[in-house]
Amino acid sequence: MGKSTNIVWHDSIIKRNDREILNGNRSACLWFTGLPSSGKSTIAREVEYILYIRRIRTYVLDGDNVRHGLNNNLGFSADDRKENIRRIGEVAKLFVDTGIVVCTAFISPYREDRDFVRGIMGKGDFIEVFIDCPVDVCEQRDPKGLYKKARAGEIKGFTGVDDPYEAPKNPEIVLNTAEVPEVHRNALQVVDYLEKNGYIQRPQATLIR
Repeated sequence: MGKSTNIVWHDSIIKRNDREILNGNRSACLWFTGLPSSGKSTIAREVEYILYIRRIRTYVLDGDNVRHGLNNNLGFSADDRKENIRRIGEVAKLFVDTGIVVCTAFISPYREDRDFVRGIMGKGDFIEVFIDCPVDVCEQRDPKGLYKKARAGEIKGFTGVDDPYEAPKNPEIVLNTAEVPEVHRNALQVVDYLEKNGYIQRPQATLIR
């Protein structure tokens, strides 16, 4: 239960459907989840770029970026991780209401927290994208050197080392970045899902003379 009292939700004159018609696509939240260094942010940004080129409005909510501002008062305990995901889930829900495709790139290690976000959104609004990559491959990449610090005991509660990651049971999309490391190929799988399920239209074919 929230602490705020005497508040009333104010509906907008312009509805979500109006914004979707204006934008020419159905809005949704692409929730990228996976171990650190599995490829979440990189693929999310590639999806964003592909959609931008096709004039589809989108935005990436990145885990590190959000912790610079909105969630800079949260650490990495189980309770803080839960609150981190709750806040970004509410923000992503607002983005969906604007009629755009929002991409969120968060480890979001706990299944219960991801299911909470799915539960606050409408049917079909939450698209879970599981970046399936073994921890040893993630550790080999490790561009920030965080696994090394965690192994040395410099970072506590690090997902994949001394804190668990609960993989999704029924994600809408699974990307195995160990077997398919090419970022663009993985991003195209996400875009293909959006096309096949009616979120965006396939580009019209052009005749080559």
